[in-house]
Amino acid sequence: MLYFNNVNLDPLTETYGLSFYTQYLAHWPEYFQVAESPSGEIMGYIMGKAEGHGENWHGHVTALTVSPDYRRLGLAATLMNILEEVSEKKKAYFVDLFVRVSNKVAINMYKNLGYIVYRTVLEYYSGDPDEDAYDMRKACSRDINKKSVIPLSHPVRPEDVD
Repeated sequence: MLYFNNVNLDPLTETYGLSFYTQYLAHWPEYFQVAESPSGEIMGYIMGKAEGHGENWHGHVTALTVSPDYRRLGLAATLMNILEEVSEKKKAYFVDLFVRVSNKVAINMYKNLGYIVYRTVLEYYSGDPDEDAYDMRKACSRDINKKSVIPLSHPVRPEDVD
């Protein structure tokens, strides 16, 4: 587990402290997957959680990253599929994630995996300047009418994200 403290596989993935990773691993181990090469090198990882209530019960992708050496091999799609399967088993209505509006490569990948832009979250990422995020969603089978993926017509602020 210590290797996550020293690994940031790309500059667009949020870097967290070791306690953050261990908290996720302790609370949602089924949502934490690491892909290693045969030589033991980290190829990528995904971490997430289950949260919400009622029809807002969902799986959430907190971080997904793949090392540049292992991109374009379908690893991100495989990791996302694992997280979606866990969410299905937990009877989630949808899976969501946040992505920087400037991260066009990731946005296109998520769209190819069936995610839609549900809403824009203003100034979600802090920086100079702050950057908006897209809240992207994909409905799970429990959401028969796909209500969870009807896009909002107006942006929201981070404090309005539930």
